[in-house]
Amino acid sequence: MTSVNRRRFTAALACGLAAPAFTWPTQVQAKDSALPVPTSLPQAASAAAARGEPLVLLVSLPGCPFCELVRRSYLLPMRAEGLAAWQLDITNSNTPLVAFDGKTSSAALQISAWKATFTPTVLFFGPQGQELAERLVGIAVPDFYGVYLDERLATARKALAARR
Repeated sequence: MTSVNRRRFTAALACGLAAPAFTWPTQVQAKDSALPVPTSLPQAASAAAARGEPLVLLVSLPGCPFCELVRRSYLLPMRAEGLAAWQLDITNSNTPLVAFDGKTSSAALQISAWKATFTPTVLFFGPQGQELAERLVGIAVPDFYGVYLDERLATARKALAARR
C-alpha cells in the first residue's frame, strides 16, 4: 500500500470512526451547564462532611461534551438531591482557590498537583482533603457510568462514616 493510499485509508477510517464519537452526545454540545465552583476546598469539604457526604469534584474542560454529559446527566441531578458536587475548570489559572492546605492556589494548579489532568475526572474528598474513593476517569462506557459513579459514592460515604 502506498503512503498516499495509506493516508486516504487512515483519513477515511478516522472520519468514519471518529465522527460518531464527536457527534454522539448532540444534546450536550449546545451549551455547558454549570456546577458551582468552590472558592475554598476546605469549606466545601467540611460542609459536605457535616451532611455525611464526600466533596465531589468534577475536573472539567470548557466545551468538552463528555464533561457536559457527566454534569447534566449525573452530577446536577445528584446535586439537586443533596450531593456536594462542584466543578473545577482545568484551564482556570486566574481565579483564586483556597487549597486543602489553606494556601491560595488556582483550579489549574490544584488539578495539576492531583495529577488529574484527563477530563472528565470525578474526585471524592473528605474534609481534610483525603481521597475517599477511586477516581472516576473518563467516560468509556456511558451505559455503565451511573453504576460506576454510584459505586464510588458508596465507597466514599463508607470511608467518610468510618472516619467519624
